Amino acid sequence: MSPPSTAMARPRHLPLLGAQLFEQRLAVHDMPALRRDSVATLQINVGKRCNQACHHCHVDAGPKRTEELQAHTAHRLMSLMDDPQIETIDITGGAPELNAHFRTLVSRARSLGKQVIDRCNLTILFEPSMEDLAEFLAANEVHVVASLPCYSAGNVDKQRGRGVFDKSIEALRRLNALGYGEHGSPLQLDLVYNPQGPSLPPAQDKLEARYKLELAEHFDVSFGRLLTITNMPISRFAHTLERTGQYEAYMSLLVNHFNPDTVPALMCRSLVSVGWDGRVYDCDFNQMLELPAADRDARTPTLFEIDSLSDFVGARIAVADHCLGCTAGAGSSCGGALG
Repeated sequence: MSPPSTAMARPRHLPLLGAQLFEQRLAVHDMPALRRDSVATLQINVGKRCNQACHHCHVDAGPKRTEELQAHTAHRLMSLMDDPQIETIDITGGAPELNAHFRTLVSRARSLGKQVIDRCNLTILFEPSMEDLAEFLAANEVHVVASLPCYSAGNVDKQRGRGVFDKSIEALRRLNALGYGEHGSPLQLDLVYNPQGPSLPPAQDKLEARYKLELAEHFDVSFGRLLTITNMPISRFAHTLERTGQYEAYMSLLVNHFNPDTVPALMCRSLVSVGWDGRVYDCDFNQMLELPAADRDARTPTLFEIDSLSDFVGARIAVADHCLGCTAGAGSSCGGALG
């Protein structure tokens, strides 16, 4: 049963303020508050500067944004990487590769034996000074997770801008030529799908099969996995929902498709997200809403006020109603569907 309509009401200028809907779903299923079990993944958002300005972007990134990781924060991050519980360094943005410290962060993480993920928009490979980016990623065996919201030009260009699809295909071919996407290759290449509008993603395995067929047959492109990610009702997407009068309907969709089986696998249970300014969050979505992460002592310290990211293990995770996007249907995380 849907919650009362009054519970859905939100001020138009700031749609997401509370956590009552998400917490209600947990309570209905006798589930406790979320807490972090480990810090296996350190996710770094290096800033909001990007060569694109996509309609669905929860970061509100774009070419005119100036927020970006500075040297002192990058150095502090690198000093914290040498922690045996951290297995993966997940670098995102904006376009993370535009940050002056991107390659240093990658090199440091790889020297420590960490897996590195680059959240790549593909078209960045054709920006000035990025001519050798693909080769750098391959030489460091960086796991490329690339956004491609459809296998047809019309849908991609509608969401991400004219000409983006053709550039994305060219970029994928360049990565394939280096060994990315080949069966048995250490060079991992995964694609990311997110819906065009206010709907949940289709079944990940079936859509992956369709992507592989279409991209191979029409463009001779190969990749590893397809990751389906639900659009979060925050930032640009939330404003679009508000403008088109679909915000409450979308929240109802998320509420009514809450799946308790996704809760144990939520990424916030094993991840810490760090912003370009050194502030610490439970996930990249919370970062965009400026909901800071608390440590075990219920403080909200920055990177410069902690000894180790282990300080956040066991801490309660900050939640809000956008968390319903991660628990609806098959679930959603930076690694795709949860089940």
